[in-house]
Amino acid sequence: MTTVALAGNPNCGKTTLFNQLTGLRQRVGNYPGVTVERRSGRLRTQEGDVDILDLPGTYSLVARSRDESVAFEALTGRNGPPPDAVLLVVDATHLERNLYLALSILELELPTVVALNMMDEVERSGARVDTDALSRALGGVPVVPVSARKGTGLDDLNAAVVQAIHAPRPHAPAPDLAPEHRSALEDLAQILAGGLPEARWLLSSLASTDATPDDEEHPVHGRPDLEAAAEQAHRTLAEHPDLPTALIEARQAQASRIADACWTRGTRADADALSDRVDRWLLHPWIGTAVFTTVMFLLFQGLFAWVDPLVGWIETLVAGTQTVAASILPDGALADLFIDGIVGGVGNVIVFLPQIALLFLVLAVLEDSGYLARAAYLSDRFMAKAGLHGKAFVPLLSGFACAVPAIMATRGIENRKDRLVTILVTPLMSCSARLPVYALLIGALFSRSGSVGPFSVGGLMMFGLYALSAATAVFVAFVLKKTVLASPTPALVLELPTYRLPRVVDVLRRVGDRCWVFMRDAGSIILAISIVMWAMLYFPRAPADAPADAQVAQSVAGHIGRTIEPAIEPLGYDWKIGVGLLASFAAREVFVSTMALVYGVSDAEEDMTPLRERLRAERDADTGRPVYTPLVGLSLLVFFLYAPQCMSTLAIIRRETGGWKWTLFSLGFMGVLAWVAAFAVYQGGRLLGFT
Repeated sequence: MTTVALAGNPNCGKTTLFNQLTGLRQRVGNYPGVTVERRSGRLRTQEGDVDILDLPGTYSLVARSRDESVAFEALTGRNGPPPDAVLLVVDATHLERNLYLALSILELELPTVVALNMMDEVERSGARVDTDALSRALGGVPVVPVSARKGTGLDDLNAAVVQAIHAPRPHAPAPDLAPEHRSALEDLAQILAGGLPEARWLLSSLASTDATPDDEEHPVHGRPDLEAAAEQAHRTLAEHPDLPTALIEARQAQASRIADACWTRGTRADADALSDRVDRWLLHPWIGTAVFTTVMFLLFQGLFAWVDPLVGWIETLVAGTQTVAASILPDGALADLFIDGIVGGVGNVIVFLPQIALLFLVLAVLEDSGYLARAAYLSDRFMAKAGLHGKAFVPLLSGFACAVPAIMATRGIENRKDRLVTILVTPLMSCSARLPVYALLIGALFSRSGSVGPFSVGGLMMFGLYALSAATAVFVAFVLKKTVLASPTPALVLELPTYRLPRVVDVLRRVGDRCWVFMRDAGSIILAISIVMWAMLYFPRAPADAPADAQVAQSVAGHIGRTIEPAIEPLGYDWKIGVGLLASFAAREVFVSTMALVYGVSDAEEDMTPLRERLRAERDADTGRPVYTPLVGLSLLVFFLYAPQCMSTLAIIRRETGGWKWTLFSLGFMGVLAWVAAFAVYQGGRLLGFT
């Protein structure tokens, strides 16, 4: 099938255009041989379907990060077949900056179409872009004005893409270099299959990296065919150390000349001017920080208090389903498996879907509006003091959703040590998988604690947990940067995109995708683990006249729980909680389904009481005291805040770091931190007289 690569700067509207062109015909995977996410989709044209490959957003093709390296390799056919054409998205409101990447891609001499995006904003500001002059300046490639947000110009763009596939290769204008620099490049190009474009890429990439050839981020890592060329490139850099800078300056000057000739500034106030006025407040050190804190506080207040009625409704639905099933199905193992293992196990996780949806909704709106970049700018002041790179903010904030894509997002951090620090502290951010556990424990043990003014105690606790996780991540990063991963903190270079109203379709699609992933996991991973845990709790069977708790106590899971009980008893946990902790190492939210199984199997009542009420009613068999006290609940919350209970996160750490060294380090330090913190909370609370 014909393949077209979609390329462009971050914040140029590339993702919106990709969604407009492909609709629901999208797939997500990885590039061959590398762990960088690959999105592709199907574009319907009159001449047949075209496969659109969405490249990582990048400002250049220099291999300073894995994303940039992958973009170059995908365009040149290094990690798969080369594309038949390139669809290059250019932000018309920031033409000069976007032309830098455009000129780099055009040097590859691939059939190319330029999608001149955000033309609606250009026209609204009274500015003008001469598309014919721009096309001539770029070597004759077609330039199609579009607005991805409004969906205008897409028919012309589709037609241009089809024509470009069969068009001759363009001849892009080369950067104007000094004779000695041009000669050095030509000498290197003679031993490279990619010629001058690859020579420019190799020289610039080697000059901008601090990685060794053994590191995955190094430009020639795993590329023995480039070893000889790399040696000559190093000699060239030694003879002409100013060559990489000269290349950058020549291309910037070239982009500036083209932009000046093709773009006319408007006379009316535009979106940039409005953004500047808003930024006077939102980027203020104190006002901006207060606004961001308020936004986050309202989010976490909403996660607990505002969507709780929906959670209760789903709880009632799950309990009703169990009651109906119990009245219909004949007694036996299969009925217990369906009621407790399937409906109870999965259902008690799905009840938290409204909170998951709200979390992703807010994050999507903040990102698409352009506010996340401002939050990164604000956070750089204190993150830099901890040694964290400013670009770590977005991965860390994404960690509130899920650590796996958040860790993958660290690929944009150029320095390897900075990237490793961000990878290691990202799992400390409270991901959405912890949210069901937080909601269960807070709802069961603290929801009746009243309120503080207009805010519920549960909402305040939720905000406190997320704030504590962020503070801990920054503190651990500070320790790592001063010890095992010591390195200077680079300055933050960040683009602040123009504020825009998020496109409702894109936001809902993203929320729907994340909710579907959550539901898919509940229907596959959590279901499988729930069935295994049900079997471990159900067998071997206790005598029919044994007490209700005897079945769980003598089951396989019960024996395991009693074995580990001495290690968790100082934290305030009994062996039943130990069973849940053990299961949760597969996925954090499995703790909820396991607790539902533990108390569902041990309870012979006909009415299926919601799990939160079961926890409130649980009593110690010897003393008759409540098992789940507020102090035990707080200890559990802190334990889950820090514990490395997610095999997927450990797998992605191993994949991104290239081995087990840092994976085991992460597992070890988070496990110790979780135990020590929970111990301090429980034993410290007892010393102070709390229960």
